[in-house]
Amino acid sequence: MLKNERHRSIIEMCNHYGVVTVQFIKNKLAVSDMTVRRDLDELAQKEKVVRIRGGVQSLGYEEGGGMGTVNELSHTEKKNIHTDEKKYIAQKAVEWIEEGDTIFLGSGTTIELMTRYLADKKVRIVTNSLPVFQLLNEQHSFELYLVGGLYREITGAFVGTMAHEIVQKISIQKAFIGANGIQQDIVSNFSIEEGTLQQIVLDNAQKKFLVADANKFNRSDFYNFYDLQKADALFTDYTLPDEVKNNYQQYTTIIN
Repeated sequence: MLKNERHRSIIEMCNHYGVVTVQFIKNKLAVSDMTVRRDLDELAQKEKVVRIRGGVQSLGYEEGGGMGTVNELSHTEKKNIHTDEKKYIAQKAVEWIEEGDTIFLGSGTTIELMTRYLADKKVRIVTNSLPVFQLLNEQHSFELYLVGGLYREITGAFVGTMAHEIVQKISIQKAFIGANGIQQDIVSNFSIEEGTLQQIVLDNAQKKFLVADANKFNRSDFYNFYDLQKADALFTDYTLPDEVKNNYQQYTTIIN
C-alpha cells in the first residue's frame, strides 16, 4: 500500500472511531509497527490527526467531553478495536471471580472475551447478552441463565421491561458491566435501554464492577447510566496513562 493510501486510511479510521491504537492500525493495514508510527508522526506534523500515547486521535475528539458518538458501532466493528487491550482486561476481571459465585455478565466485546477464561470456574452465570450466552453454552460447564426481553440486534443484548423485572428478582454477587464513556464520575453508553438495565443490575449486585479500555476515559457517550463512585472497581488496560489513572482513583479502584 502506498503512503498516501495509508495516510488516507488512517485518517478515515481515526475519524470513525475517535481514537485508534498503533496495534489496531498495524493489523488493519498489514504493515510494520515502525511504518505505522512514522505515518502517525507525519500526519500529526501536518495537523491531520493528534498524536497520543500508543496511538492517535481525530481532530474532532475532545479530551474534556469525548466526541459525542452519533452512530453506534456495530458488534463486528467493536470486536476489531483494541483487541489486545480487551483480552488483558478480560483476564484481569476473571481473576476476581471465585468458585460458587453468582455473576452477571453484561453485553459488550470485552465481556465476551471474559468467557475464554472462565472454563475452570464453577459459577452460576446470568447474562442478557446473546453472544455471551452462546459462547458459554458451547462449554456446557456452567449453570447458565439468559435474561429475555426486547432484542437489540446491534449489540445482541436483551433489554426492556421484561428484562428489568427478571434482573430485579435475582440475587447477584458480582456484576460486570461495560462502558462506552467515563467522564469524571459519570459512566455512559450509547443506548438508553441498555443503560437502564445496566443500572438496575449494578444497583442490585453485591459487588459492582465496570470494564472499559483506556480509550473510554475522558469521553462521554449519549446516555449517562451510572455513578463511578458507586462501583467497587473498574478494570482497564495497561495503556492507561498514570496521570489519568491517578485522577480516576478518587472515584473508585482502578485495576490495570
